[in-house]
Amino acid sequence: MINVAKPNLPSLDKYVELLKGIWDRNWLTNNGPLVNELELRLKEHLDVKHMLFLNNGTVALQLALKALGLTRGEVITTPFSFVATTSSIVWEGLTPVFADIDPHTLNISPAAIESKITADTVAILATHVYGNPCDIEAIEQIARKHQLKVIYDAAHCFGSKYNNRSVFEYGDISTTSFHATKVFHTVEGGAVFTQSAELLKTLAYMRNFGYDGPEDFACVGINAKNSEFHAAMGLLILDQVDASLEERIKICERYDQKLKGLNVQHVRIQSGATFNYAYYPVIFQDEADLLKAVKMLNDNWIYPRRYFYPSLSKLNYVQPHDCPVSEDISKRVLCLPLYTGIKDVEVDLICRLLLRAQNN
Repeated sequence: MINVAKPNLPSLDKYVELLKGIWDRNWLTNNGPLVNELELRLKEHLDVKHMLFLNNGTVALQLALKALGLTRGEVITTPFSFVATTSSIVWEGLTPVFADIDPHTLNISPAAIESKITADTVAILATHVYGNPCDIEAIEQIARKHQLKVIYDAAHCFGSKYNNRSVFEYGDISTTSFHATKVFHTVEGGAVFTQSAELLKTLAYMRNFGYDGPEDFACVGINAKNSEFHAAMGLLILDQVDASLEERIKICERYDQKLKGLNVQHVRIQSGATFNYAYYPVIFQDEADLLKAVKMLNDNWIYPRRYFYPSLSKLNYVQPHDCPVSEDISKRVLCLPLYTGIKDVEVDLICRLLLRAQNN
């Protein structure tokens, strides 16, 4: 069986060595030494100023909205993303307003953002889809013009850059996911990034119930901390992440070569961006072709993913929005298996089956 993703795991012996240290210290959570080491090493590896390690990427989005004081109003966002991007807005009592996407990059369209701004707009929450950075310059110009906060959902973006800087360095706050299937993972986890020391302080309070000392509270907070066990995994995955990224590039190049005869479109990488090869999406000519390809692969125990489907503008807990590009793309896009350790013969088999589905 070949799944769309497979977690990259380190040496079990090395992980057990780190576990022994956790046992010896008997310090399992609450900002332990491994959590601190991971934060420091990640800041150095990514060349970012401020970050906090959290328990998942969805909580990261919720904290970002809360830390920016966004308690009411409209947040312009993308309909083409994982559901957490929208559900976080709704969960925090805000109203998502969907701006359609660019048909080539699949990221939120800056022109569509501007057309959706009203007196009730308080922020833009944009996703760097598949690790492909948004048109950050255009979005931030719009935000400055209309005095809006900007949050980037950079869940897919470990290793992605924009104008030679980590994408995590942009926006008022950027968030990411360290879920098990990501390029870099901590089994479960996430992070927030900001250029503002004051915002970082607020986020740090919020991450730990608002505690400001053993008996004082600075603000309303939640439990967004992560554990020593997750940090241990992250430290070992970080040791091998550069090699993993190189392998992913080679896998994608093999797909490119073997799928030259497949009648699909590929995502256009944003100008000025460095892509991290987090996913390998293909866009079929119509949904019927996609479904035919999925059946062919599934019949041979191969499981790609319709990611993202459906368009978030179709969720039953949001106001209806007309997003024809997102609704069209979501019906035609398919992410093919891509992970560290997938074999060349497996990639070749996937490609042969896709071509067979097309040509038969």
